[in-house]
Amino acid sequence: MAVLEPGTPAPSFTVRTEDGDEFTQDDLRGQTTVLVFYPFAFSPVCADQLSLYQEVLDELQAGGARLYGVSCDSSWSQRAFREQLGVTIPQLSDFEPKGATCRAFGVLHEGGFPERALVITDGDGIVRFSRVEASPGEMPGVNVVFDGLAAV
Repeated sequence: MAVLEPGTPAPSFTVRTEDGDEFTQDDLRGQTTVLVFYPFAFSPVCADQLSLYQEVLDELQAGGARLYGVSCDSSWSQRAFREQLGVTIPQLSDFEPKGATCRAFGVLHEGGFPERALVITDGDGIVRFSRVEASPGEMPGVNVVFDGLAAV
């Protein structure tokens, strides 16, 4: 399955916040949302990516966007990862059932972890931008996020 194309409604999904609360497709409504799918907490490229996005988070939020990191790691691992990095980007766990949300968005790698991908939805929960990197080791720069937001 390929990543969801622009114009597609976000699929039905349920993931957990690092506090264990449910986060669903309904939470995408009302604001532009950037879902940052990443392969593994504590991996070097993932750490670099979230740190880079943290540097421009205020600017993104001022423009009306919310960012969320999404991985198949447990909520506890994600919280520890976020705290160790010193970032404030909320994390969403696609741990149980593992990869179900990543699969629904078309970004589950055949190895059972998320591809490195960005999916941006508008306030109605419609995908307006999506991109999967050619390799999980490649990081989309922050310019890609800004370009995607320009499409909303």
